[in-house]
Amino acid sequence: MTFRSFRAIAMTGTMLAMPAFGVAQGAAPRGNDVTIGAHGSQDNYRISTRSSELLQVARGTTIIDVSALPNGIFRIRIGRNSALPEDASWAVTPETRAQHAELRPSDDDTSLGVSTDAGRVSIDRATGAITVRDRNGATILTDVDAPYVAGKTGFRLVKKMTPGLHVFGLGDKMAPLDRRGYVWQNWNTDSYPFQERQDPLYKDIPFFIGFDKGRAYGVFMDNTWRSVFDFGVANPEEMSFGADGGAIDYYVMTGPTPKDVVKQYARLTGVPPLVPRWTFGFQQSRYSYPDDATIRSIAKRLRYDRIPADVLWFDIDFQDRHRPFTVDTKAFPNFSGLMADLHKQNFKTVVITDLHIAAAPNQGYAPYDRGIASDVFLHNPDGSRFVGPVWPGPAVFPDFTDQKAREYWGTLYNEFYVKDAIDGFWNDMNEPSVFIPIKTMPNDVVHRIDEPGFQTRTATHAEMHNVYGMENGRATYEAQIRLKPDQRPFVMMRASYAGGQRYSTTWTGDTTSSWNHMRLATPMLLSLGLSGFAYAGDNLGGFALSPSPDLLTKWLEIGMFNPIAEDHSDKGTRMQEPWVDGKAQEDIRRRYIEDRYKLLPYIYTIAEEASRTGIPMMRPLFLEFPTAAGGQVLDLQNPSEFMWGPDILVAPQVMPDTVDKYKVILPPGSWYDYWTGGLIENMDTAQATGNSGIQTAIVDEPAVAPYMLMVAPQLDTVPVYVRGGSIIPRQPLTQSTSETPKGALQLAVYTAPEMGGDLYTDDGTTFDYRKGGFFRQHFSGRSSGDRVTLTLEAPEGRYKPWWQTIDVTMFGVRTSSTPTINGAQVSKLRYDRAQRRLRFTIPYSSRATTMTVSLDR
Repeated sequence: MTFRSFRAIAMTGTMLAMPAFGVAQGAAPRGNDVTIGAHGSQDNYRISTRSSELLQVARGTTIIDVSALPNGIFRIRIGRNSALPEDASWAVTPETRAQHAELRPSDDDTSLGVSTDAGRVSIDRATGAITVRDRNGATILTDVDAPYVAGKTGFRLVKKMTPGLHVFGLGDKMAPLDRRGYVWQNWNTDSYPFQERQDPLYKDIPFFIGFDKGRAYGVFMDNTWRSVFDFGVANPEEMSFGADGGAIDYYVMTGPTPKDVVKQYARLTGVPPLVPRWTFGFQQSRYSYPDDATIRSIAKRLRYDRIPADVLWFDIDFQDRHRPFTVDTKAFPNFSGLMADLHKQNFKTVVITDLHIAAAPNQGYAPYDRGIASDVFLHNPDGSRFVGPVWPGPAVFPDFTDQKAREYWGTLYNEFYVKDAIDGFWNDMNEPSVFIPIKTMPNDVVHRIDEPGFQTRTATHAEMHNVYGMENGRATYEAQIRLKPDQRPFVMMRASYAGGQRYSTTWTGDTTSSWNHMRLATPMLLSLGLSGFAYAGDNLGGFALSPSPDLLTKWLEIGMFNPIAEDHSDKGTRMQEPWVDGKAQEDIRRRYIEDRYKLLPYIYTIAEEASRTGIPMMRPLFLEFPTAAGGQVLDLQNPSEFMWGPDILVAPQVMPDTVDKYKVILPPGSWYDYWTGGLIENMDTAQATGNSGIQTAIVDEPAVAPYMLMVAPQLDTVPVYVRGGSIIPRQPLTQSTSETPKGALQLAVYTAPEMGGDLYTDDGTTFDYRKGGFFRQHFSGRSSGDRVTLTLEAPEGRYKPWWQTIDVTMFGVRTSSTPTINGAQVSKLRYDRAQRRLRFTIPYSSRATTMTVSLDR
């Protein structure tokens, strides 16, 4: 059975009874299968090279290379034909791969091994089976029989899987968050309109996190070919993953916490660069606003109805005959003037620039003529140019793995980005999508690799398909950097490979306007965040078909707690702007959009954290609470819940089209109601819902037991909670991020024995923050007995903030009379006994400030 036939039965992530692919040790191989390490030469594996940076062992034609990167990452490369594959990667930069952690010999009677401060890798002398252990000696990952299983052209790695293991990652799969129990494919695919568990979708991110009772590890298989991941389908005690071809080159991240793994993956494949602040404002789009008058009316209505908004998007109908980098001058007679007028109203603009260049010889279409002159388009095996039908009709495709083609692509942005002052660009259809039955170009289309760190060579589309979209986004990002070196680019792309977060934001693609798609948008966005894309969104309200008024309202409510909040809809559907269903619905939608703008100081702070660490803005509960309930995954008890940054828990309805009360899980600790500021009291210990709906305690240990609330769904409310001890920065309402807030910075302090929070800001547009042009401040506090202390540490950076005063609101304060405050110049002191809320104002100071609140109890 070849790997290709193995792939053929891994259809759509459904639970399949699959024949075993591996060959048991001592058995004869079947067909083209070969179990390397269990057959062939009976000699043991022997050391070929050993140094402080490398362990290489070999037997017969198999070579195993083990090295380590700093911060707890092991790299394992396997050569199958007496030679290692090329040391090159689209996901991991040469600079990163060149870093090494010191290896120490760690052999024993049965294995050859190396260790670092983070763990140990051992290779069985007889079989070559590889085992990775953490610093405490606990096994992270171990081969079943051998280091790999070979098919005719591809390979598969087969690892043991513990009974309690949960698996997360692989990008935007439309399914529950836990990948265990399913088979998944990675082959970037235009999937309009996709449905639950349809697979593959738009991205190839061959990275997953294993989580078992509070401990986590990560695996990244750096291979761009079509790949398949089987988590316990063929054998419930095994996971297997492999590809149709290419190198065996994978990294193991040793954790031990989920956050450690996410940071390790970010160090490996890169963090997302900090995007412009306007990215986090409300964004309005449609396929398509057909003309100048329509887009002006949308902008006018947003401002007239005082619905805060920052961005208007232009889909393909603004173009001349759907040709990229053109404008339909009949519909948009003064495109530059329109851009200027929208900027005056504090709107940014994003336009679509698809990668399919119309094949239009002798028609004065510059993108085609220039590309032909530079010979930058993809070719068929016979040397002719590949031409495929897409939106403009017959089209040609730049060869983005050739740096010459990326440079050509960058020149196409000169007019849009400089002359027209468009603010951002949207690379859609970059799987690449082609309107033929296989949905993309044939596997034998020829690419040229001309890229630093790679051998210059040709490659088939079978190898380059999954990386093609990422290199398209990279070319767009690099064009903006070249044209405006001190302005942060904005790129949105649909298809990507691992590492694409270095160049672009993303979204979940062509969702359907249904309650089920709204429900599954949460695990899709959480998985994208775990897979590197911290800045991601979905089409709020759904793209295909038309949402009911209540569905649009609820989706907009939840979407205001997503990294990117963009309302986008398909041609032929009803209009989907916030005002379309009358005043009652519009008022609810406006209130949630307004709250997002008030929360922008917190949102921008967690966005900046993502740009440094890779920790996503939108987080599953197990990422923040890995030891809760003895290391259980709380997300599985309410899969609609998520953390918005470290401190805010959002708990939409589990089945949003039902009217029943539903269970909200609150992790251990104290919690406050986000909307009222009230402390949540008299919570029940959480129970797990098991087989046949049986309710049992999640855990018996009170110290780590989560809590449970039963909540009745309401159209105008999404339950949101704040972690006790949080200090959340907020601001007065603005109508766009271009406006300077008027009034004081607001600090919401949710009292607990220990408190903390952070605030980050900068100019929101340039790279000056990299040179010290930022403002960063940490807050801390303690509450004990009759005293509450609050410290505002001295700010870092040279950026001057907009506020002169700070309004402090302390929630959960109990006192019989108005408290006294020492340590700061306090004004407007007032105490609401019924609400247990203390408010006061202090002046901004560039020095550290500590104040003590004395309570009368």
